[in-house]
Amino acid sequence: MPTTKTSTVQVDLSLTGMSCNACAATIAKGLNKLDGVDATVNFATESARVNFNSGATTSTALIDAVTSLGYGARLLEDTTPEMLDAETNERVAMLLTRLTVSVALAIPVVLLSMIANLEFKNWQWLALVLSAPVVTWGAWPFHRAALMNARHRATTMDTLISIGIFASTAWSIWAIVWGDAVSMTYRGSAHSMSMNMKSMSGDSTHIYLEVAVAVTVFLLAGRYFEARAKRHAGDALRSLLALGARHATIIKNGEELTIEAALVRVDDIIVVRPGEIIPADGVVEEGTSALDVSMLTGESVPLEVKPGSIVTGTTVNLTGRLIIRATRVGAETTFAQITRLVRDAQTTKAPVQRLADRVSGVFVPTVIGLSIATFIAWYFLGTSTTNAFTASVAVLIIACPCALGLATPTALMVGSGRAAQMGIVIKGVDVLQSTRRVDTVVFDKTGTITTGVMQLVDIVCSLGSNREEVLLYAGALEHASEHPVARAIANAARSELGQLPNVSDFASSPGMGTTGIVNGHKIMVGRESLFSKTLVIIPGDLRDALSHARNGGNTAVLVVIDGSVKAVCVVADQPKPTSAIAIAELRKLGLRSVLLTGDNHATALAIAQQVGIEGDEQHVIAGVLPDEKVRVVADLQQRGYAVAMVGDGVNDAAALAQADVGIAMGTGTDVAMNASDLTIVSGDLRLVADAILLSRATLRTITANVFWAFAYNTAAIPLAALGYMNPMWAGLAMAFSSIFVVTNSLRLRSTKLTQHTAFVHATR
Repeated sequence: MPTTKTSTVQVDLSLTGMSCNACAATIAKGLNKLDGVDATVNFATESARVNFNSGATTSTALIDAVTSLGYGARLLEDTTPEMLDAETNERVAMLLTRLTVSVALAIPVVLLSMIANLEFKNWQWLALVLSAPVVTWGAWPFHRAALMNARHRATTMDTLISIGIFASTAWSIWAIVWGDAVSMTYRGSAHSMSMNMKSMSGDSTHIYLEVAVAVTVFLLAGRYFEARAKRHAGDALRSLLALGARHATIIKNGEELTIEAALVRVDDIIVVRPGEIIPADGVVEEGTSALDVSMLTGESVPLEVKPGSIVTGTTVNLTGRLIIRATRVGAETTFAQITRLVRDAQTTKAPVQRLADRVSGVFVPTVIGLSIATFIAWYFLGTSTTNAFTASVAVLIIACPCALGLATPTALMVGSGRAAQMGIVIKGVDVLQSTRRVDTVVFDKTGTITTGVMQLVDIVCSLGSNREEVLLYAGALEHASEHPVARAIANAARSELGQLPNVSDFASSPGMGTTGIVNGHKIMVGRESLFSKTLVIIPGDLRDALSHARNGGNTAVLVVIDGSVKAVCVVADQPKPTSAIAIAELRKLGLRSVLLTGDNHATALAIAQQVGIEGDEQHVIAGVLPDEKVRVVADLQQRGYAVAMVGDGVNDAAALAQADVGIAMGTGTDVAMNASDLTIVSGDLRLVADAILLSRATLRTITANVFWAFAYNTAAIPLAALGYMNPMWAGLAMAFSSIFVVTNSLRLRSTKLTQHTAFVHATR
């Protein structure tokens, strides 16, 4: 019997129509009912991450499932920044319109109800006429969501709101039409804005239209400011998406064609003119130019490129015309990976938020039950029906834990968005809790603390030799070699002397050195072993230079011109200019730094001394293999340290995964970045301290938000049930709770960072 091959597919959906976290739970529940589907829904980002079996369902079926629940959905990859902006602006405008009209109509109702001197005969009918548009059209977003979820036997925060508004309005209509409300001219203390309802007396004499309209206004105001705040919270990701190229010019059959950037394919030849955005990662085939790479690296100095240079999509071509061959397109580009990591960070959930979600799942039906119990208890205790009803409505209104659903997502959105602007990508929210405990930062050496590129640091010439002549001949010879040591000498020669002479009869001895003819002179550059079979004599001063270089952990080669040793070239992988500053900043945070490398101890010790790491065996661990790096990190953890590992290479991947927090350099390998929890896009170590500071601040904000949401409901519900809180004040307090959570999260945008970062951002 033939079998159909299936595979697990992951898609992201952009959602519309959600009003609270319970809506997200409803959508998640609906999606997870489908065969082979595992879905998580994030209310703050209005998106869903869905993993499904390709043989069991399709993306279209997922969208249909969401639509059947009464919400909107589409593939996130089909969503442009313009679409997100349009939807967000439309929702904000809709809420503002409803809020403005509702406020205008609600003010007379509240004034008439609260100020006895303004009352006149049959004023209740005018209040009813003014209230009708507010409690129906104005509150329609709440009613619509409640009805929509009721169809699917679900209850949400909107259920509580809708029931509260409906109950207040229905009671008022009954009191006006069939009760004694119209016959009453003054209502004495009932007009008070007091939070205490126990002073209210009577049954059919009371109306609660002011409660219905005021609650509607307060909640609409809360939703409006939440929507505005969420728009700002998502600005970083939308700005990131907006940086990508929209169109690309490719050469096909000798003609230039303009197509959408998403249609570029690997090996397409792309033309990029000055001022245009590079649409894909690639290699320069023709032309020279300077690129603005500040978006990816934070580096303000333009990057010079030429044929053979690797370029990254979304960087901006500043000067010359470039012909580029695409090597990575679409979701494989560096920019797409960064964007995906940012989005992943914003859609994951911390353990504290998973607890909040479980509580929310049972909270609404519990509150409805409590509201009913409150009414029954007050009624059978002999109090008035009015007070019993008022207390039950207050419970419904004040219990709405919208703040609970916003607690983690908004803080994470703002925190990870702020990090993305700085060039720090947080892969998942779980890392935030680990980052808080970090007390030890372990650094790889090559490519992390150092540049990873060999540089000429010194030339020691023998007596009578000329440094410029030595550099000219050695640089010309080494220019023909691809060895890292040779490139270091050649690069230094070109930098100092410009054009170099040609070399002939070039020969290379792997691991030893090179020989050739330059301007008629026989030149040899290499280790001592290259000259073991010759009669070359090394002067004593140069032998001392060789020994000194080796003791300092550097690489040294001899330069021989026409059989005579003229100089020693000292080459080393130098620390990045920012490494020493980074170590100092970490020390200020109370963190100790450890250098972990596969290089020899002398080299490791020399680098440690240059960057400010202590030189004892507890802080400099050298000569370790990749699997030994894992054991070193594990050993530190067993000794009670919380370890952050910073690396950039394939050989660091296992250690990055083992560490409590793995931090990868964005200038390193994909393997390292995939194994890490944080990525420093630019490779600037100074951002490690900023990453830790921002992670701690984000976690503190999440904890504060969740605590506030729980504490608020815990304290407020009993007050409402006992009759100490008027429903109108309950609505105001509930709206304030959500606004507080979002506003508290937005404070992360001004998180205090290191002095370096603050200076950089102030000068941009």
